[in-house]
Amino acid sequence: MNIVILSRNKDLYSTRRLIEEAEKRNHFVEVIDPLNCDLIIENQNPTVLYEDKYLDYVDAIIPRIGASITFYGSAVVRQFEMMNVFSSVSSDSIICSRDKLRSFQFLSKAGVDMPKTIFTNYSRDVENVITQVGGPPVVIKLLEGTQGIGVVLAESKIAAESILEAFNGLEARALVQEYIAEAKGADIRVLIVDEQVVGAMKRQGKKGEFRSNLHRGGSYEHYKLTNAEVKIATKAAQKLKLPICGVDILQSHRGPLVLEINSTPGLEGIESASKKNIAQQIITYIERNKR
Repeated sequence: MNIVILSRNKDLYSTRRLIEEAEKRNHFVEVIDPLNCDLIIENQNPTVLYEDKYLDYVDAIIPRIGASITFYGSAVVRQFEMMNVFSSVSSDSIICSRDKLRSFQFLSKAGVDMPKTIFTNYSRDVENVITQVGGPPVVIKLLEGTQGIGVVLAESKIAAESILEAFNGLEARALVQEYIAEAKGADIRVLIVDEQVVGAMKRQGKKGEFRSNLHRGGSYEHYKLTNAEVKIATKAAQKLKLPICGVDILQSHRGPLVLEINSTPGLEGIESASKKNIAQQIITYIERNKR
């Protein structure tokens, strides 16, 4: 099988692991930067041009699309889909998961429990917004933030008002979210492959940091999920039509809450914590579906 990994950096751990496992199964693998792809759109002959060659021989793609290139990256994925190339994650699902507001709306409708969240159109009634999520402290998230960037904990009403007013002044859209104090700066990352849980880890933010992202200096360890956590993670992945994803869960007094879903989850922490070959399971998933 000819497999293309859409990634901007072939040396990233996740990309390297996918290459290793695909080559072990005797597949031909290429890493292609989606930003260097040209999309040829013509009647009944959609193609992708990369470095003066047409990628009309590709059987399957694995999108590793960073948040900063979501628009063009998802367009490249969509072009391959138009060419009847199998994608491990669809372009529509990537776009939906990257849009925090849209994904929360879908999950809310589906009955997936989450921290209470409010979105307004640059509201000047900041005090009422803060009250609606239970008062300070509150979490304020930019819609387009990733890896903990653009996520702020406002510990007082004055701080929350100042942050929201600043975002409003910059016309930067943000969500205001209930702060789950009992989580104590930790969350659970659940890795889904083929709509099944294949691994989980508990991530803990460094001292003084409420964000647990590993990119922010957090630590991780293996975690055994409860039945309720397995159920909510798989339900969230199914509702957003993400057969491969990372589901982040907060532990609260009222049960597990879905915090976010990542359509391009990193593999390094989860493979290390779970001691499972998740890259291999992703290749197996592609083989099964390509057939």
